[in-house]
Amino acid sequence: MGITSRMVPTEDASARKREIEEKLKQEQETLSFIRENMEKSDQLTKGMVSILSSFESRLMQLENSIIPVHKQTENLQRLQENVDKTLSCMDHVISYYHVAKDTDRIIREGPTGRLDEYLACIAKIQKAVEYFQDNNPDSPELNTVKARFEKGKELLEAEFRSLLTRYSKPVPPILILDAITVDEELEVQEDVVLEHLPEAVLQDIICIAGWLVEYGRNQDFMNVYFQIRSNQLDRSIKGLKDHFRKNSASSGILYSPAVPTKRKDTPTKKAPKRPVYIPGYDHDLRVKHPSDALTEKHGAAAGKDDVLDIEIDSYIHCITAFVKLAQSEYVLLAEIIPEHHQKKTFDSLIQEALDNLMLEGDNIVSAARRAIMRHDYSAVLTIFPILRHLKMNKSEFDTTLQGTAASTKNKLPTLITSMETIGAKALEEFADSIKNDPDKEYNMPKDGTVHELTSNAILFLQQLLDFHETAGAMLASQETSSSASSYTSEFNKRLLSSYICKVLGNLQLNLLSKSKVYEDSALSAIFLHNNYNYILKSLEKSELIQLVTVTQKKAESSYRELIEQQIQMYQRSWLKVTEHLTDRNMPVFQPGTKLKDKERQVIKDKFKGFNDGLEELCKIQKGWAIPDKEQRDFIRQAQRRVVSDAYRAFLQRCANISFTKNPEKYHKYRPEEVEEMIEKLFDTSA
Repeated sequence: MGITSRMVPTEDASARKREIEEKLKQEQETLSFIRENMEKSDQLTKGMVSILSSFESRLMQLENSIIPVHKQTENLQRLQENVDKTLSCMDHVISYYHVAKDTDRIIREGPTGRLDEYLACIAKIQKAVEYFQDNNPDSPELNTVKARFEKGKELLEAEFRSLLTRYSKPVPPILILDAITVDEELEVQEDVVLEHLPEAVLQDIICIAGWLVEYGRNQDFMNVYFQIRSNQLDRSIKGLKDHFRKNSASSGILYSPAVPTKRKDTPTKKAPKRPVYIPGYDHDLRVKHPSDALTEKHGAAAGKDDVLDIEIDSYIHCITAFVKLAQSEYVLLAEIIPEHHQKKTFDSLIQEALDNLMLEGDNIVSAARRAIMRHDYSAVLTIFPILRHLKMNKSEFDTTLQGTAASTKNKLPTLITSMETIGAKALEEFADSIKNDPDKEYNMPKDGTVHELTSNAILFLQQLLDFHETAGAMLASQETSSSASSYTSEFNKRLLSSYICKVLGNLQLNLLSKSKVYEDSALSAIFLHNNYNYILKSLEKSELIQLVTVTQKKAESSYRELIEQQIQMYQRSWLKVTEHLTDRNMPVFQPGTKLKDKERQVIKDKFKGFNDGLEELCKIQKGWAIPDKEQRDFIRQAQRRVVSDAYRAFLQRCANISFTKNPEKYHKYRPEEVEEMIEKLFDTSA
């Protein structure tokens, strides 16, 4: 065991030794391999260094050869570029010398039909001008291209004028009427666009105007523009006026833009003037009197009145049309004229049409002034519809003329002031004429009916009622008191009410004076009754009574009292008939007693006095007139009742008295016959 244990360590050591020796041998082999590789690497490095050294040497030689060549090539390229640029500049410069020749044909033929090409040609010429001005200002070529440029600009201006002249046409009257007429059946009104120029033409005009402003340095085209368009605006309004007159005269149909109307194809008829009428009049019983001449005169002058109505309505239409057309002209102008020149150009454009309208308005005022001098105050009423329309449209008028000269904006207010002044003068002079109308016997109605002065005065006031707001403002415009400073609607209404009351008061005083022309007080009473009744009925049948009661609360009852007073005054004329039927001087007798001759004569005289008086009054008063049937019947019945009752009582008292052998000689009429005779009063046909 001891041997074995010694042998084990010895074997391990041997194995360990062999293992170490093998590892050492491997390491030595590895070291030898590394050494060999190191030697090879050194050899390769030396070879590479040698190659690189040789390459570097060659590169240096190549660089020394290439760099001079490169520099020489670069210089040659720069020279080539300079030559190319020089040639290009030469071509460019030479082209300026050929511009005049190249553009000659196009410029000569003008821009018509090829505006874009023409403007491109003008641009070339303009560049040539700039070139020669900068580089060779003394060259003859500069003058040539300048002349060509001016020629081109001149032709553009001519084209601008030509396009405007050729395509600017008056707006057809039908289109204008469509634009200014309101259709009541449409909830939303159609906005009628007035197209003054075709779109393509408009774009050419805008293009030319823009070029003339930017490059042409010329504002003359603006004068050309407003002159041509001003002429067309004026022609449009005149065309409407002629169309309106012609159609109104042929068809009797008039438009009234002051109030909403149907469209042009279904116009409404103009309301006729209020006629001179007598309320309650029985035409079958009318008696001719001097006031009938007024109706006949008006009938004969109807044609003249219609012409005047057409003129007035035509003028009102033209005022409305002017505003609409002027607004559309400004829209067109704003597209063509530079903004800072628009207001001035527009001001010039509208002058001719506006001046013509204002002149026509002045002529209307002058005609009214001449009418006042002739004491024809009804003619002044023609001013009222115009004045009302002008005032209604003044705000829109002012808006349209905003930015124009003060003299332009003041034209309408000046016309309005003139109309208000002449109108107020006419109203005052009319009131004075009512008061001072002379009491001419030949001018008094023989039948005691309504006087011409009364019917004219009422007619005037009724026509005035149609323009009560205008008339009130007209009167207020002449007021200088502090209370008039506000010119409120209520203040104007009170002024008009006071004026109407003044006219009625003057009329009443004059009628009272005229009634004294009649020798017969009963006819005087009938005359005043008829006139007072006519006035009252006329007031009641219109809104005049509402205006009168603003300042005279009891006007209606006052007229009724006056009428009743005249009825009582008339009834007194029958006292000379009925006084014969009273018991005065009637003999006292007993039944069956024979009367004395004197007593019989008293009864005979009473019968004769009654018969003669009845016949005389019926004969006279049958020719008198009470046009109001209601009043005529009332007065007849009242008189019939009074006379009939008195006559019946008288006959009853005389029934048993024998006062004559021929009773039929004195008892000529039965009570029924007396009543029939009275029923025929105021009846010329009886």
